[in-house]
Amino acid sequence: MNGLNGLLTIFKREVADASKITFIGSPGLCTPFAEFLSFGVNDKETHFIPLLDIDNCHEFELKSYGMSLDGDVSNPRDSDVVVLLGGLAMPDFNVDVNDVVDLVDEIKKDDGKIIGVCFMNMFADFGWNDKIEFDSIIDGTLIPMIQR
Repeated sequence: MNGLNGLLTIFKREVADASKITFIGSPGLCTPFAEFLSFGVNDKETHFIPLLDIDNCHEFELKSYGMSLDGDVSNPRDSDVVVLLGGLAMPDFNVDVNDVVDLVDEIKKDDGKIIGVCFMNMFADFGWNDKIEFDSIIDGTLIPMIQR
């Protein structure tokens, strides 16, 4: 499966049994991807935590113009699935993988899943695969080009 439709199809399959999903990612960079993925599963409760700031978690809501984050702080605890987005692993954001593990343990149900969504082997390249017990990682490739 290729492209954004392939990404969404694979993601939907991975979270099919979930009712509550929490995305954790870097603000700005990961937020649009979480929004896109949550739109594809808009029948489920979805939340977004910027970096590790659980006190700034917000729920996605479906509007006539697409998905957006609600202004009220939401509760991500007891999530069936926690989705870690690749931007977290980028050195610029200075996120300690051990702190991520602690946050995941705080919000994921005991029988919940951890899914990684990244591009260009982000988690592997920065050693996160060895430190987080992912149930699956959805990894894509980006090939930017200019056409005239």
